[in-house]
Amino acid sequence: MVDIATRVWDHKWKIDPIVRSLIDTDFYKLLMCQSIFRNKPDTTVVFSLINRSTKIRLAELIDEGELREQLDHVRSLSLSRGESTWLRGNTFYGKRQMFRPDFMEWFEGLRLPAYHLEKRDGQFELTFEGRWPDVMLWEIPALAVLMELRSRAALNSMGRFELQVLYARAMTRLWEKIERLRKIDGLRIADFGTRRRHGFLWQDWCVQAMQEGLGTKFTGTSNCKIAMMRDIEAIGTNAHELPMVYSALADSDDELREAPYRVLADWHEEHEGNLRIMLPDTYGTEGFLKNAPDWLAGWTGIRIDSGDPAKGAETAIRWWKDRGEDPRTKLVIFSDGLDVEKIEELYAQFNGRVKVSFGWGTMLTNDFRGLVPGDALAPFSLVCKALSANGRPTVKLSDNPAKAMGPKAEIERYKRVFGVGVQEAQEVLV
Repeated sequence: MVDIATRVWDHKWKIDPIVRSLIDTDFYKLLMCQSIFRNKPDTTVVFSLINRSTKIRLAELIDEGELREQLDHVRSLSLSRGESTWLRGNTFYGKRQMFRPDFMEWFEGLRLPAYHLEKRDGQFELTFEGRWPDVMLWEIPALAVLMELRSRAALNSMGRFELQVLYARAMTRLWEKIERLRKIDGLRIADFGTRRRHGFLWQDWCVQAMQEGLGTKFTGTSNCKIAMMRDIEAIGTNAHELPMVYSALADSDDELREAPYRVLADWHEEHEGNLRIMLPDTYGTEGFLKNAPDWLAGWTGIRIDSGDPAKGAETAIRWWKDRGEDPRTKLVIFSDGLDVEKIEELYAQFNGRVKVSFGWGTMLTNDFRGLVPGDALAPFSLVCKALSANGRPTVKLSDNPAKAMGPKAEIERYKRVFGVGVQEAQEVLV
């Protein structure tokens, strides 16, 4: 097991590039990339970093030269032979050869495209533009780089013993959470913490702790590199990026209204079983389910990623019943802002009514709250989103208006088209 504190002290991180591989990313990005490679390969998309926690002034904490060094390193990466073999030959979700030969040939030759970086009002403006399959794979590495550079800035002045104590406390905190989760019979939980992790070494330690502490209750990790290293399941399905871009490409209100379902029709052609998971909140869960085609009721389940998670699950249960489906056979994956208390609460409320699963993110891989002066390692909300497609702006509404993004006029148009009424705002913590 790596002694993280000693690694930090001895090398001041220079020995450790933040992103070590093109598969040091979330599994859902690769699944979506293959779908986009097949269905929308020539769409031009612009992605941008968005810091929702504006009080964290990243450009005043992180050295621009060091940021460029790490981003340039990411651009130098390509698949190793072992990584390619793993992707080509491994079984994912019970399916061998998940990734088609034509996609793998393209991926093996990929280098991430150029980035554009500026400073503005204490923040970094970091954007990526290019063909959708090429540029979309910047999202997770970009987030990982910014998150870990912020961690390094906070740790840089700490002494050797301070670092040992810091990591001992963080390890103890996580192990206490694991001991609580261990008591939940039938729990199914996965690591979803790549995008806002404290650092790669720490995420890897958290995954190993979950393996030992939870056994079969721990179902895997979203991080492909760690899944390969630790011989565990790679977990993930799809994200808001798909309906956001498909919707931006719509030429009329009618096409816009149908765009989220066209996304899932394309997905339906490629995947089955536990990969048929809806993410309905991009433009409001209520409206999405109300207008959904009948064939979607036969899908395996739903992921709840914004708004009140209990309300979202209750909405799904009613919808399945109305469509003649037995909710007890359906999978509900909770994945938004989870920590142990909320996991315990949601499991108690829905176990037996549906199949319950959890994707545990930031509070698994980045819970250093209160462990350093000024709370300089507290997690914050950093995202990297598609801003436009073929020159048209993208929009996301979600079930929490605090997470809405896009030009104001387009947000109002999307609310009208998708029939989104009054929403309850919730604080965005992570």
